[in-house]
This record gives sequence, C-alpha cells and structure tokens, in this order.
Amino acid sequence: MLSSNKFLMISAIIGVLLMCLVHNLWQDNRKAHQKINELSAKLLQLENNAIKQNKIITENENAKRELENTSLEQQEKINELLKDNDCAIQSVPVSISNSLYNRAKSLRQSTDTSKPAK
Repeated sequence: MLSSNKFLMISAIIGVLLMCLVHNLWQDNRKAHQKINELSAKLLQLENNAIKQNKIITENENAKRELENTSLEQQEKINELLKDNDCAIQSVPVSISNSLYNRAKSLRQSTDTSKPAK
C-alpha cells in the first residue's frame, strides 16, 4: 500500500488540479455570461432600430396614401368643374398630350424612392 505521505501528496496534487479545473470552468462560465449579455444588448439595439425603421416606413406609406387620396379628390373636383366647359372638351394635339404625359411621368419618377434615379 501507499504510505500516508505519498497518499497525502497525491491527494494534494489531485486537489490542486481539481481547484484549477473548477477555477477554469468558473472563468469560462463568466466569460460566456458576459458574451451573452453583450449579444443580448446588441440584439435589443437591432430590435429597436427595426421598430424605428418600421415606424418610418409606415409613416411614409400613410403620407403617400394621403397624398394619393388628396390628388384623386383634386382630380375629381377639376373634372367636375370642367365637365360643362367647351374648352375642356376639345381634343389636345398628340404632341402636347405626349409632352404633358412625359413631364408628369418624370415628376412622379423623381419622387419615387423605391426605384433608383436614372
């Protein structure tokens, strides 16, 4: 059998090794929790940014819808005011109507943010 000194020495070495192992595990656990906290904070920041961006998108869509509704209302008023006007009933030459159409199209494209500018 082992002498008591050898047994104590081996026990002390095993004890020190176990303490080192426990300490390393504790350090790894602490670092893992720290990393989790950092990632959670970044995730929360990304969620907040997404919420802000979604709010801006919603506001822009609502403003666009409101502008379209206003434009339609104005067009209806203009049509109503001009329905009995002889001048408004006259045909417009093709070159002028094409020019007006192209001008309106270019104005709409310049305000359309969903497409890149040409």
